[in-house]
Amino acid sequence: MLPGLAARRRFADLTEQEILALAISSEEDDARIYRSYAQQLRADYPASAAVFDAMAAEEDGHRQALIDRHRMRFGDVIPLIRREHVAGFYARKPVWLVRNLGLEKIRAQAAAMEQEAGAFYRLAASHATDAQTRKLLGDLAAAEAGHESMAATLEAEHLAGEARSDEDRAAHRQFILTWVQPGLAGLMDGSVSTLAPIFATAFATHDSATTFLVGLAASVGAGISMGFTEAAHDDGVLSGRGSPVKRGLASGVMTALGGLGHALPYLIADFWTATVVAVMVVFVELWAIAWIQNRFMETPFLRAVFQVVLGGALVFASGVLIGAG
Repeated sequence: MLPGLAARRRFADLTEQEILALAISSEEDDARIYRSYAQQLRADYPASAAVFDAMAAEEDGHRQALIDRHRMRFGDVIPLIRREHVAGFYARKPVWLVRNLGLEKIRAQAAAMEQEAGAFYRLAASHATDAQTRKLLGDLAAAEAGHESMAATLEAEHLAGEARSDEDRAAHRQFILTWVQPGLAGLMDGSVSTLAPIFATAFATHDSATTFLVGLAASVGAGISMGFTEAAHDDGVLSGRGSPVKRGLASGVMTALGGLGHALPYLIADFWTATVVAVMVVFVELWAIAWIQNRFMETPFLRAVFQVVLGGALVFASGVLIGAG
């Protein structure tokens, strides 16, 4: 057995005092998480930050009620027991892992937290023998179950009128700037710029293995170059485009994928079969780029098709002509 697991207690073995202590520490942790969400959102989404401030205050009220009950039954000394001390107990992600969650993911995370807390209080109430303790834990279970409606009430209060839609539009815009725009640029660069070297090599050598190696090198090299370029040229502070690491990752990965799409078919040993498959992949890639431009960048579909397909066709033709010549 792993040492960390051996040191954990089973929930069924906890005393009522330890259950109360666990509930107190859990409410304190959740209040801190909600306040960290509020702090993270305050600059860009002040109305949603107000919702999480109110939810943190609600958790503080629960914690105080639990402390009062512990003081009445067991005195002022509260045992040190936390979630990680109990086997199988639900855990919360460290703050640094959720710091950069988007607005909708934060809302979903908060809803999951309330559901887990409600399940804990229902289980805790079933283990309590003292009537008042059992009542308190049952009331808290009901309160956690009702937090979804409370969150809706708070959102109606703090996100009235255009506030919610304004925040949603801002979150969508940030998603476009941080992920879609650099990813699309990378996909276009990887798909189009590697057409010429890959198909020039293909028609010059008529060898699938050589063509694949050239395509692999061109795709990976282009991905690394685009990723570093995107991350280095703008730190996102003034432009508001978000984390340079995220943008560099999106650009680099999509650039590499764009080139690998029509390089991988050359793993097929038969040259002409590989080439036909590669051409079909190129066709799908170019139409996918046009769709993304239309869907996320609001580029008219026909214009996007004309720009991407025409440009890709010219690069493809140049590669074939150079290789065949």
